[in-house]
Amino acid sequence: MLDLHRDHTVPLERPGQLRNPLWTPASLLGVSLETAVELVEARGAVAQLCVLRGDEVLLDRSFGCAPDALFWIFSASKPYTAILVHLLAERGQLALDAPVATYWPEFARHGKEGITVRQVLQHRSGLTTAGTALGDALAMTNWRRSVHRIERTRPRWPPGQAPAYQFLTFGFILGEVVRRVTGRAFRDVLSTELLAPLGVRDTYLGLPGELWSRAVPLLAPGPVAATLNRPAARAAVVPAAGVSTTARDLAAFYRVLLRGGDGIISASSIEQARVPSSDGELDRYVKLPIRWSQGFQLGGPRPALTPLGASSSPRTFGHNGSNCCIAWADPDRDLVYAYVTDRVRGQAAAVRHQAAVADAVLGEFTLGRERRG
Repeated sequence: MLDLHRDHTVPLERPGQLRNPLWTPASLLGVSLETAVELVEARGAVAQLCVLRGDEVLLDRSFGCAPDALFWIFSASKPYTAILVHLLAERGQLALDAPVATYWPEFARHGKEGITVRQVLQHRSGLTTAGTALGDALAMTNWRRSVHRIERTRPRWPPGQAPAYQFLTFGFILGEVVRRVTGRAFRDVLSTELLAPLGVRDTYLGLPGELWSRAVPLLAPGPVAATLNRPAARAAVVPAAGVSTTARDLAAFYRVLLRGGDGIISASSIEQARVPSSDGELDRYVKLPIRWSQGFQLGGPRPALTPLGASSSPRTFGHNGSNCCIAWADPDRDLVYAYVTDRVRGQAAAVRHQAAVADAVLGEFTLGRERRG
């Protein structure tokens, strides 16, 4: 596995060598990568940007923070939970097409008895929230309370029909299934079965108190920042949105997936996770066209601007996190991208910025051709 945590020499396609992935000399960057860096710098946010191609570290920069500063990546956390579910399915501990209630009998109330694990992965359970989004957010620091809210909730839309984004319910439903089938706390299963084998050193579901000094404070409008920057919020085990990590750890996760699992999970399970479940139809909850798979957002052209970039290929898989953090892998370009920031505000402007940075990186490559420059 490519170790991004130590200094090492990385072969480049152009003359010169990159000895320290924490700093990439401008002379080694292509024009498009320079543009990406300039866009990040111009915004003035605290951020990290990591770009890999094959075994080559193209870019690993920190902006206004230390290289090991920890960012809350919000819904960019969802793929960790999804991949863990696919891993347990591979091991025969659960079945994707089985009803959730098979493993969690109390779930089978109020019209939810037929909802399958796969429908949750596809955002087709109809359970966008367990009441209201605000109520879910207020309850997220308490696992039992969040689970009981879901048990008492009736689907907002008929299960199995059009996709409707499951803001926090995605994680608590899948997380409770994992807890039931393993008999262990979800965070423990994620840590021992996925994060430890990945070799990532700076990825945490629920930020440990002793690492608070490395946490990047969030900039958000009004009282949102004060709420999100509470230690209790950062420490909460929230499978859909609770991961704190670095851009390089996030990139390392996607690189393993792009490489077929590195023996941690099978290539066939990764392929299963990437199978499209919608082709950009309007998501009922977010009111935008989103291409979903079985746990990821997918790239490709669509009518609305996407943080994955207008130039992303249809096989690109990743996930946005509150329009402040995003990561993806592009199999066609053999490219991995992770960009994390401290800004949680201004959705339209944030999406435009995220798309511009992604497209600048993608502009370094043309599908079917070598790297430009």
